[in-house]
Amino acid sequence: MSLRPPLAWTVQLRNADTVCLQYLQKLYRPTGPPRRLFATKSPLRQGAVAVGKTRNSFGKDYFWANSALKESLDSRLSNSRRELQSSIALSKTTSADTAHPAVPRDGTPPDIHADVLPHRRRKRAKEIASQNAEEKYPIALDASSKLATISSTLPQRSMRRLLTTYLSLSKPRLSFLVVLTATAAYSLYPVPGLLAPAATSAPSLSTLTLLFLTTGTALCSSSANALNMLMELEHDAKMSRTRNRPLVRKLISPRGALVFAIVCGALGTGALYYGVNPTTAFLGAANIFLYAGIYTPMKRLSVVNTWVGAIIGGIPPLMGWTAAAGQCAHEGTWQELLFGHDAVGGWLCAALLYAWQFPHFNSLSWAIREEYKQAGYRMLCWANPARNGRVALRYAFFMFPICFGLSYYGATDWGFLVTSSAVNGWMTWKAVQFWKEQGHKGSARGLFWASVWQLPIVLVLAMAQKKGLAERVWRGIFGYPEDLEDDLYYEVGEDDEPKRDSARGSSNAA
Repeated sequence: MSLRPPLAWTVQLRNADTVCLQYLQKLYRPTGPPRRLFATKSPLRQGAVAVGKTRNSFGKDYFWANSALKESLDSRLSNSRRELQSSIALSKTTSADTAHPAVPRDGTPPDIHADVLPHRRRKRAKEIASQNAEEKYPIALDASSKLATISSTLPQRSMRRLLTTYLSLSKPRLSFLVVLTATAAYSLYPVPGLLAPAATSAPSLSTLTLLFLTTGTALCSSSANALNMLMELEHDAKMSRTRNRPLVRKLISPRGALVFAIVCGALGTGALYYGVNPTTAFLGAANIFLYAGIYTPMKRLSVVNTWVGAIIGGIPPLMGWTAAAGQCAHEGTWQELLFGHDAVGGWLCAALLYAWQFPHFNSLSWAIREEYKQAGYRMLCWANPARNGRVALRYAFFMFPICFGLSYYGATDWGFLVTSSAVNGWMTWKAVQFWKEQGHKGSARGLFWASVWQLPIVLVLAMAQKKGLAERVWRGIFGYPEDLEDDLYYEVGEDDEPKRDSARGSSNAA
């Protein structure tokens, strides 16, 4: 027996559907106030339309009167359903392999998609990105490999393909650096050769000698690089950085590469011998022998190969210095050019390049240390990582006394010591980080790019602050002071005094 009183208005609903009456009776609460639905239709008519559909008080159908709310609810429901499906799939994947969780397609770990705060998710994503960047450290692309790829797309037996292939044998990026260092040392020799004689009223170095120097040095470097590729053909195929070189891809035969190396070596040495001087030609030939005959085979025997390679890098500046010294020497012998009074500047330039090799190469090789190991090259980056960092830091410190020596022995002004110390300090700071972290946490990448910028900046500063250059530029623009002009007149006139007396005597006799 039900204690609920009967409805007072149930008799008036005789024509309504039975299902709707049951539904209204179930929603009816005698103790609460009557409800007013958000609809313009009458309750009876609305109940008749909703026959056969599920209807809750705050369900989806409750907001049918507003289409915008309906679309918003639909989108939210679809998004939540998609997130739920992804979380379920992710939980299945992580439970299947807890030791090595799977990584989604976007590269983020599973914990990134967990229910965490947005700022923590972003921080974790940055950490993962930095780790991936460290593992995929972008080493400088091999110019020979890039040129070989371009050559393979060109038509067969075309002149452009032939030239591109032979250019890739020369390692153009490395050859350009060799020529640049030789030219910088040539301009640093204590002869005012940077400006025209009309501006400085001083003798200048020969432009033709500079042309023979750059051409011969580039040819000698191309010969050494081609021989290096020829000797390391089998091992270049094991490394991703060198596997696209022309000999590996068989764009040129080994015999053709050998002929190219011999021709470039003969032409380069001849240009240095007849256009510069025999001492510079000997240094160019010695560089070819050291690079192809000693450094290349030693790479698979001992880590000392890095020190031999640094000596090879220091020879081109010495070539530029002897080329300039040969124009001002008295006898022009190799003893005078290499060990004369003004030869100290050339050896300091060579020492600058020698010391620079270690921070640059040690950080560069760290990125591909595993490839060096698999290919059989003995490098400090994988044989002794701790020593690799110490050596880079040690020679980064050597930059300071070398630059001091250039100013002390008169190759540059004393202002060069201040400007170069700022640049050297920047690279040394990166070398300290590289040594502490042993290449990790982006320290290898930082030292590599610091060394890339440090060398050209120091060379440009040395040329701009050459000894006496600022004074000559000042005098060329504003002229000599009056007292200095008088001193120059009397100094020149002393040698011509007998001629003046004889000229006066002849005029009086006439």
